[in-house]
Amino acid sequence: MEYKILIVAFIFVAFGCQSEQNTSQFADQAPPEINVFFGDPYILTVGDTYYMYGTSSDTGIEAYKSEDLQNWEGPVGATGGFALHKSDVYGEQWFWAPEVYHIDGKYYMFFSVEEHMAIATSDNPEGPFTQEDPSVLRDHKSIDHHLFVDEDGTKYIYFANFKDGLEIWGAELEDDFSAIKEETLTKVLSQSQDWEKSKKKPVGTVNEGPYVLKKDGRYYMSYSANHYASQDYGIGWAYAGEPLGDWTKSDENPIIQNPDSLVGTGHSAFFRDKNDKLHIVYHAHFDTTEVHPRKGYINEVELVKQEESDILIPQILSPKIIPKVQSEK
Repeated sequence: MEYKILIVAFIFVAFGCQSEQNTSQFADQAPPEINVFFGDPYILTVGDTYYMYGTSSDTGIEAYKSEDLQNWEGPVGATGGFALHKSDVYGEQWFWAPEVYHIDGKYYMFFSVEEHMAIATSDNPEGPFTQEDPSVLRDHKSIDHHLFVDEDGTKYIYFANFKDGLEIWGAELEDDFSAIKEETLTKVLSQSQDWEKSKKKPVGTVNEGPYVLKKDGRYYMSYSANHYASQDYGIGWAYAGEPLGDWTKSDENPIIQNPDSLVGTGHSAFFRDKNDKLHIVYHAHFDTTEVHPRKGYINEVELVKQEESDILIPQILSPKIIPKVQSEK
């Protein structure tokens, strides 16, 4: 997540025609493939189709779709490629970290705007996502909010709270998503482990980007640490016996940090593919010298038990999937 840095993360390479007579540079070959440039990527599986959303523009939230996770089409959002357009919701800039959930026949987009939490709805995963009453969920600086619905139907929200840097907090949500139950607000995670205290500039006191899973009665959370623009931005893992209970960070952390030639790997989310296999999606810096535009990556994941423990740890499987989209220009 970025802090008051304006970006346009979807950058498409412009390809000119060689002559007025040759109107298609790619007449004898397939169009070139380029990365899906998203920060804070999130993938929703709808039947046999995958939708990817992420941080890319101050105009709103774009969406891409795919049948195989490798080849993507778009942007396919209902409003000029945007699934959520700023004209339909609260705010003018800093549209970050979207997550989309399909609940009771309606699609809910949780997104950050101007460093506040907001929720919009749509009847279609491509949008348009709108707010009848353009507003934020809570009048407090918070980003990266994530919805978790427990087996008993209780709704929880987790988010990065601007307090002593960025900390992860959690709370119960009203059933209609209208408000946070303030009396349940609980600090969940804050900077503590050595790997979260990188000295590579820029330096930040950061725990953010929460995502919660439940398995065998235990709750698990992935989160990101270090400044998002640091090459040591990475992903950690924690577990708890209750949604708002005492969370313990894994001794195996980080679960992802600078794999292969990537740097700045963070802000993860989990999803299951059409074959019910668990995957993780996350972003990395453009390269070792530039942060933006950030690129999305996907890996299959297995949750495996630690030795002499029943705690599950994500095993990140190779190879990673690099989402690509064909340029039609």
